[in-house]
Amino acid sequence: MPEGHSIHRVARRFQDAFVGQRLRASSPQGRFAQGAALVDGARAVGAYAHGKHFFLVFDNDLTLNVHLGMYGAWTFGGDATFRASSSIGAPRKMGEEESSDSEEAEREYVGPPAPRPTTRVRLESDNGWADLIGATTCRILEPTGVAELRKKLGPDPLDPDADPTPFYSACRKTSRPIGAVLMDQQAIAGIGNIYRAESLFRAGLDPHTPAHRVPDETTALLWRDNVRLMSTGVELGRIVTTAPEHRLGVSSRHAWPTHANYVYGRVGHTCRVCGNDAIVMEDMGGRKLYWCTVCQT
Repeated sequence: MPEGHSIHRVARRFQDAFVGQRLRASSPQGRFAQGAALVDGARAVGAYAHGKHFFLVFDNDLTLNVHLGMYGAWTFGGDATFRASSSIGAPRKMGEEESSDSEEAEREYVGPPAPRPTTRVRLESDNGWADLIGATTCRILEPTGVAELRKKLGPDPLDPDADPTPFYSACRKTSRPIGAVLMDQQAIAGIGNIYRAESLFRAGLDPHTPAHRVPDETTALLWRDNVRLMSTGVELGRIVTTAPEHRLGVSSRHAWPTHANYVYGRVGHTCRVCGNDAIVMEDMGGRKLYWCTVCQT
């Protein structure tokens, strides 16, 4: 599932390429035909992310809300105002990486290609297009609906105005494992499997530790570190969590995938820090959990 940094990159792409323009909206697949009709011809006036939710605001007081889920993806293309055609989201084998095609970006733009039959929604401006496939959620919300949804979401580490107090409070009040709380979007929005595993490793914290037993200074460290890691993810378009000293001679831009992470997906490899064959994978709440049984005890 794309993590929060990817959704913020989607919002940036829309903000840069579509906000301020009237958009043609359609649903080639047909499943979103009624929703598309509500915003067809409306002007996009804002785009933002809250956790794993994307919001595109129109001048008719309606908002397109998308949650990509496990299989959703946005694909973009257009003229020179688009740096390159790209895809953000699924397929999962991309490992949170964005794909791009610079050759297509250099061709003269003559309009969007024919949509795939699975395209849930297509948005078009005079100089570009965006196609959505496979999303778990794709709907039109009125302002009250947007407000109600956002009230259910925890603070987003990528929101510079976010108050982490609800996350700290959620940790103090529950005996659930800290590894489960980090995946609870009502406690902290945007963190997924990779950031969960990597930030817990960097904190040296056993993911099974009851959250109310985690010291306040450690929960504050987890918040600050996820702000840092996810901001790097927005910048790079991929998740890189290793410190320079643990990938000597490899820059962050060239670290993915071999040198990018400490524990995620590294069962069978020695730990970059302790040097032991101690990285394990287990189930926690129906999701794969990776951690080092030496460094995190």
